[in-house]
Amino acid sequence: MESNNNKEKGNRFYWKRLLNYQSIMKQIPFFLFLALLAVVYIYNGHYADKTIRDISRSSRELKELQNEYKSVKGDVLGKSKPSEITRTVEPLGLKELIVAPVVLVDSNETHN
Repeated sequence: MESNNNKEKGNRFYWKRLLNYQSIMKQIPFFLFLALLAVVYIYNGHYADKTIRDISRSSRELKELQNEYKSVKGDVLGKSKPSEITRTVEPLGLKELIVAPVVLVDSNETHN
């Protein structure tokens, strides 16, 4: 019984020693360090979420721009066909050449 009683007194003394003012004051830097780690961990999680949102928004914008590029490119290719060009400029009074163009040569130019 006495050894059991001594153990209980030893346990009480141990807890009193851990919970006294001086030992708590010694542990404050460690607790502050743990609090700082918790803040950094939370910040890192929020930063990762924000980065993922930015990447997905940029990806969506890129897909929209690619689709717009493809549609504009198709329109330009369609409108640049000779038949489309002829049809477009016909109201302006322009017609397609039937004969080959005449090359003008400067008579003052000397040939080497």
